[in-house]
Amino acid sequence: MEVQRLLDLHHTPGASVEAIHGGRIVYARAFGLRDVARRLPADVDTHYEIGSITKQFTAAAILQLQEAGKLSIDSTLASYLPSAPHSSEVTLRQLLSHTSGIPDYFESCEHVGSPITFEGLTGLIAAKPLDFAPGSHWSYSNTGYVLLGRVVEVVSGESYKQYIRSHVLHPAGMTQTYTISDESTLSDVSGGYAPRNGTAAAAPPLDESFAGAAGDLVSTISDVQKWNSAISAGRIVTPRSFALMTTSATTLDGKRTNYGFGFFVDSLEGQPRLGHTGHSCGFAAESEYFPDEDLRIIVLTNAVDGPAESIVTVLLNLLAPETMADVERPGGDEDSAMTARIKAFAMPLFKAHVVRAELTDGANTDLTDDAAAAQFGELGEPTAFIFKQKIDRNFGPVYIYWLKFGDDVERLLVQVERKTNKFHVVQVTPPSEFGAKR
Repeated sequence: MEVQRLLDLHHTPGASVEAIHGGRIVYARAFGLRDVARRLPADVDTHYEIGSITKQFTAAAILQLQEAGKLSIDSTLASYLPSAPHSSEVTLRQLLSHTSGIPDYFESCEHVGSPITFEGLTGLIAAKPLDFAPGSHWSYSNTGYVLLGRVVEVVSGESYKQYIRSHVLHPAGMTQTYTISDESTLSDVSGGYAPRNGTAAAAPPLDESFAGAAGDLVSTISDVQKWNSAISAGRIVTPRSFALMTTSATTLDGKRTNYGFGFFVDSLEGQPRLGHTGHSCGFAAESEYFPDEDLRIIVLTNAVDGPAESIVTVLLNLLAPETMADVERPGGDEDSAMTARIKAFAMPLFKAHVVRAELTDGANTDLTDDAAAAQFGELGEPTAFIFKQKIDRNFGPVYIYWLKFGDDVERLLVQVERKTNKFHVVQVTPPSEFGAKR
């Protein structure tokens, strides 16, 4: 099965996967192990950290409180948290849509295993300026959602966990969703892993105080589906609020951000898509809805770089095979000379050979022989190399190609440094809209 091949390729011990087509479960399977040391298998009821999918619950809580007349998303953060960093400069709407410019406190999974106070966490970015003028750009910020979680507490008078359990999880019928601090009490919970030297090693722990309203929840595929059903059916927020969550925000100059409130609003292989990914210290999750197909796919994996989006792609092609035709349709305005140059550079990478004369000094430092072997060498040679898009950036243009490896599809992204005309960024990732940190 292609799913197991992807797990092996990304050194991911286990996964639980579900697909719902036309309201009916058409695929539900578990793969591999939830506990490597004890050789315990994953099953369809295994609990995983769902990371940033938690942001959907936080956004819903804020909108519930707005519906109750207790806050306004167009008020500044200072209306509720006057001492928070940059509170007078940003609105709740901008925090919800990642257009606030608030810097992201979360840099890596190192040193996040011990508790931290809210003041300590926000203190990590307190001295930093805004990344940009509020509303002018889009940039993913976990900090924004941690701040929103504290707003929920101040306005409701309940702890974030109490509020979510009473006002969100309970009405959604989610009896198998918990928080990171509950993991030790769960009998069917997955450990988290990180690739190391070609194997899966236990990932460093994440204390829930570092995750908070940005990524604290632990759940199962069936409970995530209960959430999807409840939020879309109007049982959590009104249809008007749900429309806000699932409509792309725009920047001040009118550009779409491909993000609403807790939902990415983009496409995959030409199919409109609503959903979110979740990356935690040892986990990668994905919950996606394809409205044109009435198809929902939920993937929970137990490795920090688990192939959740690639698995979504595989199941999309399996359950809606006409989408594969969009993969093989080239984008417009292709520069054939640049494609030939990129292909001549890229194809040797899949044999772990780097043509270093094509790279900037920085790229040569980053793309070591070992890194090339790890990222490209295990994929095999692509059976199709298809230009999709060119995006102009100040630093230099970005070229995006979709590569087919059997039934799997990966995205090749190459950024050319304008000054030297050399390749500065070369990476293969699952296919998704460029610029969305998913």
